Amino acid sequence: MIPEIPPQLLAAAADAPLALLMLWMVHLLRRDLTARPEPPQAAPAPSARDDLVEFKLEVARTYVPLSLIRDLDSRLSLHLVRIEEKLDEVSRAATAAAAISGQVVTQRKVGFAARAEGETRA
Repeated sequence: MIPEIPPQLLAAAADAPLALLMLWMVHLLRRDLTARPEPPQAAPAPSARDDLVEFKLEVARTYVPLSLIRDLDSRLSLHLVRIEEKLDEVSRAATAAAAISGQVVTQRKVGFAARAEGETRA
């Protein structure tokens, strides 16, 4: 009579040769990798790096004129001032709403003006 073999044992017996084959392949790959010589790494020449730095500076000087940078700086500053004014307006509205509802709100200065005052005190 044929003994009853559990299905898990039968599956493990079927997978064992595949597992051994994969382990053998991993062993061969590791052996080949350790036997392979390392390729020499060539460091970039210092003159090439200096040439690249000089080229980047030249592009920065000729591509973006100083007037365009100043214009961009002034536009950014104006936008930041507008944002600060909106934040101040929201802060005033929140303080007024808190006063109407009877809550106590401490005043805090927000924005560049508060930062400038903090720097002058220090």
